[in-house]
Amino acid sequence: MVERGGSGVPGGRRRQRVSMADVARLAGVSSQTVSRVSNGHPGVVDATREQVLAAMRELGYRPNSAARALRYGQFNTIGVILFDLASTGNSRTVEAIATHAAAEGYAITLIPIDVPTQDNVLGAFTRMGELAVDAVIVIMEVRLLDAGTVQLPPGAHVVVVDSDAGDRYSVVDTDQADGTGKAVRHLLDLGHRTVWHLTGPAESFAGQRRTQAWRAVLEEAGCPVPAPLHGDWSAESGYAAGLALAEEPDCTAVFAANDQMALGLLRAFQERGLAVPGDISVVGFDDIPDAAYFVPPLTTVHQDFAEVGHRCVQKALQQIRTPGAALPGRDLVPTRLVLRSSTAPPRG
Repeated sequence: MVERGGSGVPGGRRRQRVSMADVARLAGVSSQTVSRVSNGHPGVVDATREQVLAAMRELGYRPNSAARALRYGQFNTIGVILFDLASTGNSRTVEAIATHAAAEGYAITLIPIDVPTQDNVLGAFTRMGELAVDAVIVIMEVRLLDAGTVQLPPGAHVVVVDSDAGDRYSVVDTDQADGTGKAVRHLLDLGHRTVWHLTGPAESFAGQRRTQAWRAVLEEAGCPVPAPLHGDWSAESGYAAGLALAEEPDCTAVFAANDQMALGLLRAFQERGLAVPGDISVVGFDDIPDAAYFVPPLTTVHQDFAEVGHRCVQKALQQIRTPGAALPGRDLVPTRLVLRSSTAPPRG
């Protein structure tokens, strides 16, 4: 063991930082080899790599990431800015981003924003700059970028999730329209005359996309388009909508814009003595893990949040590693309809 001093050293000397040269001497290699191991360079013999790593552990050596960043112009960190960490889609997307970033040797720095305003977004980017990140992934749960009220800093490596800003940025999103189309056409194919709809919040881009697609499918099929009911993603709002729909004698099928609201629908219908799917069929969106255990198990549209997170990281790395290579555009992740027990042909 090589002692480098510390707070217990006579005379109160400060602890010396273990240097790359110290590791090289103990391992019997050059400082350049230590640098290559520290930076994960593949061109090092396995035995030598293990020898260097053992010396690092013995000395308690930690690479100076700040110095390395200044030298190579890279921080190996991706920033994530988002407006609602509590929502199912956002939390699962962030989890996937963190997992895939770690697999590429990157950490993430997370900055949540309570109120989505231009000042708050620009403030978050300023903080990201101070924290030294290589790229930023912005999870735009609201339609803020679409309206053009927020302009992200020019020259920043940016990937945007859940937004209609593909003309300006590299965007990754679930194919909202295709998923909705699968859900609505499934109910029509079962023989329902039309499909009622419980929307997400008006400011949500995903909610708007799903509502537009629901309406388009009904109009294309020549079906009546009932007035949509408005929710806020919560089971509580789904319950309130379900009580209203229970009073509509022509309502035999409902497409809810997410699974939590569908859960509220199921409870309201049960309390009003309506059987699902005997009297009313229900389809959700998201395929949360609990959806398979609703009563009845919920037919829903599966979103691949892991793939969304993976593509976000890959697009960020593409911009970091090849500046100017990533062009604006939307990358849509496919959905699939998961059939369970909450849908059936209409009674009679």
